[in-house]
Amino acid sequence: MNKRTINVGVIGYGYWGPNLVRNFASLDESTVTVVADRDPEKLQRVSKLFPSVLATQDAEQLITSADVDAVAIATPVSSHYALAKAALLSGKHVLVEKPITTTSEQAEELIRLASDNRLVLMVDHTFIYTGAIRKIGELIDSGELGELYYFDTERINLGLLQQDVNVVWDLATHDLSILLHLIDEKPTGIRAFGYRHIGKHQEMAELNLRYESGFHAHIRVSWLSPVKMRLTMIGGSRRMIVYDDVEPSEKVRVYDKGIALGEADAEETTAEPIYRAGDVFIPKLDRTEALEVEGAHFLDCIRHGRKPLTGGAEGLAVVRILEAAEQSLNANSELVSLEISDGGT
Repeated sequence: MNKRTINVGVIGYGYWGPNLVRNFASLDESTVTVVADRDPEKLQRVSKLFPSVLATQDAEQLITSADVDAVAIATPVSSHYALAKAALLSGKHVLVEKPITTTSEQAEELIRLASDNRLVLMVDHTFIYTGAIRKIGELIDSGELGELYYFDTERINLGLLQQDVNVVWDLATHDLSILLHLIDEKPTGIRAFGYRHIGKHQEMAELNLRYESGFHAHIRVSWLSPVKMRLTMIGGSRRMIVYDDVEPSEKVRVYDKGIALGEADAEETTAEPIYRAGDVFIPKLDRTEALEVEGAHFLDCIRHGRKPLTGGAEGLAVVRILEAAEQSLNANSELVSLEISDGGT
């Protein structure tokens, strides 16, 4: 694409849509030309903040517009597939909010459509583009943590209760995308526990993911917590990481702590544990807003025909795990096998 700027249309101006509009409007490489939402009051806010942007209740008008090169979709999960498919069939590049679709079959079809039409299909796994996750990835890739033992995360808050999906599809999607991005080994099985108290969907859940190597991951999510927590711990044989996304400044801490077994004496049947407690390192993080990094990456992929860091395959891999978690929830938390390749298929 040789155009100086890429025209972006945004569908959905509810919770996440305003952030997408703001970031694409601020980037030199893009211009927001159309925003679609069913709510007239939301469209009035668009017109007030961005007078040059066409505000419409008709998503089809946006998708078929000759003044739109790429479509960003920030709507309920149940609508992702239909909107993304229509956009791809209209020759538009697509950035779709997580999760990419409600089924793996739908995700596979979108991947095929994007490939056949040489279009960029990217999933809004925003945390992958944060300075914190990028730094953690560097630390893991460098071998700083040693042999990896576990990934343990807690993502809880009060609301927002979703009407079309349970808490696993809403909140655990973030942690699954982070897990798949940071850990090269793919999980082989999952066991899910869910709890419903108010509505028709589970508001609290736990996921336990198994790996052949002995590494394991535990994810806890809830809409019913009186406090907001976004805490992740990654343990290794040499060092351990604590990532607290709620912490305003020192989000990542690297602990030089660990435990190992010493050599047993001839008279001893078991070796004594040796505990190591060293310094705490707080790495410097890139403070650029994740959506700005993500938006720039999306535009760069469009302009140069590059594969997105969080493309359709990565979105599909997350959906496969979500489907398996749902299967486990519906089968009294039985262990469900997983087969996920590096390409997400």
